Amino acid sequence: MGQKVNPISNRLGIIRGWDSNWYGGNNYGDSLLEDSKIRKYLNARLAKASVSRIVIERTLKLVTITVCTARPGIIIGKGGQEVDKLKEELKKVTDKDIQINIFEVKRPELDAVIVANNIARQVEGKIAYRRAIKMAIANTMRMGAEGIKVQISGRLNGAEMARSEMYKEGRTPLHTFRADIDYCHAEALTKVGLLGIKVWICRGEVFGKRELAPNFTQSKEGGRGSNSGNNSGKNFKRKKNNR
Repeated sequence: MGQKVNPISNRLGIIRGWDSNWYGGNNYGDSLLEDSKIRKYLNARLAKASVSRIVIERTLKLVTITVCTARPGIIIGKGGQEVDKLKEELKKVTDKDIQINIFEVKRPELDAVIVANNIARQVEGKIAYRRAIKMAIANTMRMGAEGIKVQISGRLNGAEMARSEMYKEGRTPLHTFRADIDYCHAEALTKVGLLGIKVWICRGEVFGKRELAPNFTQSKEGGRGSNSGNNSGKNFKRKKNNR
């Protein structure tokens, strides 16, 4: 079972919230397509800003987009010029008013999306895949993660036959619902073809009820405001003390 289910969708409504928070009604299909276009555009436009998660919330006339990023300065720009430009570009995608919130991911080493994309970019830059993966694992474990698992598949080292390799450290209990496991699948386009990179990161266990649809703008200090880059800071302190 653990090999078949996406760990994020498996925990929806338990310890993790949805990336789109709105009620569709009769316009469900249009809103879903709009969300897909917004995400596709932002991921391409902000490719260098280490975007980990895009949360979209809708009211009747307003679309609130929260971008979780490890490099907020690139998105904000000098005096907030880039955000205004981005807002105007997104207004062409949707007819509604756009509000953009930037949420900083305090510990990017604990975010599976950022880790997977970093490994993919390094592999594309002709760095040895084993070295890139081992460095990523070491950085993640040093930042206080309970475990990390990385799988890379494809024509590794330009071999004629594709194969898969997996590297693990610590624990990643995929069946434990209270375990906060972040997951991402990234692709690296090399001269011999696509390499698939999967990353699972266990960021401790969540006890008690967690806010599933957090308001990112209110709590920027701790991890409770976001399910993306920051897990609960209290959780991490407790785990470290136990060691």
